[in-house]
Amino acid sequence: MNENDQKLASAGGPVEATVFYIFSALLFPVTLTGYVIWISKGILMGNTSGVSRTAQGPLFARWLQHNLGTRRDEPANRLMMVLPGVPPLGLRLVAGPLLLAHRVSGYVPKAFRYPFEGDIPMQYEASARQTFFDIVVDRYLADIAQLVILGAGFDTRAFRLPKDTSVRSFEVDAPKTQAIKCAMLGKAGIDSAGVTFVAADFEKEDWLIRLVDAGFDTGKPTLFLWEGVIMYLDREAVEATLRKIAGTAKGSVVAFDYFTTEPLESQTLYWRYARATTKAAGEPLKFGVDSTPPSRERLAELLRSCSLSLGEQRTLGQETKRKRAWGGFATAIVK
Repeated sequence: MNENDQKLASAGGPVEATVFYIFSALLFPVTLTGYVIWISKGILMGNTSGVSRTAQGPLFARWLQHNLGTRRDEPANRLMMVLPGVPPLGLRLVAGPLLLAHRVSGYVPKAFRYPFEGDIPMQYEASARQTFFDIVVDRYLADIAQLVILGAGFDTRAFRLPKDTSVRSFEVDAPKTQAIKCAMLGKAGIDSAGVTFVAADFEKEDWLIRLVDAGFDTGKPTLFLWEGVIMYLDREAVEATLRKIAGTAKGSVVAFDYFTTEPLESQTLYWRYARATTKAAGEPLKFGVDSTPPSRERLAELLRSCSLSLGEQRTLGQETKRKRAWGGFATAIVK
């Protein structure tokens, strides 16, 4: 994204942090009321809206970053306000105290800093990965002809590309989620004319055939973004997707985040809760890269088996005799 769209807000020091958390504590009843309203609407709606619940979290993180002034994203700002299952009152009550505490103190919570720096706690992965994927887009944009966002959810990167770019953008996602997104883009007044939408179920359909039918050229260098998706697919779908990418033009790149098998097997309270909540949302955790140290090598082996080469990679979590990494960010290259 261009520099005019981004602004790194000062995180603030100990005094600013103290003021921020005092205000947040005083306004906690307001925040709690907002969560009750939000969750209640979600329960009442069930899954009838067709909206992926796990796609709402990253959009909310980008919406907060926009309103905190750390990462400008006007499409995300507009889309969040019209999304089914997100009550405007609940959203304002949840976010209002945080935004007010920020304005009073100047402090930005670590989860919403941009660019995100330092170690990434498990609970910050969804917001911290924004930095990784934005850097990848900036690095490869000048050298690609096509951008494909796999499992796009409510991603808004395709709508933030420079107006003069010649890159053709595609979004691939489940039919229900994509249909809702397209409808909401129109309602929010977001121009989506430059994006080609391709509906496909990764576990049931050949998304590449549908992509080609929509105008994708397998002979042109492409950047694939696969954010927040792999962990919700079965191994067969993950490997099939990687092999399809490996069959595209030489020099194409796929950027993705992943879990190891640790989140799927760990009996710690955090991961047990994470598995329970994603299962309750109808999107259980299914896939993880072998966590046997070094997990980077296990990832490289997986990619090689799918005819791809590991590019850059960052391991998330410590790897020791007693601890295993829980995830990572990576790129893979078509040779």
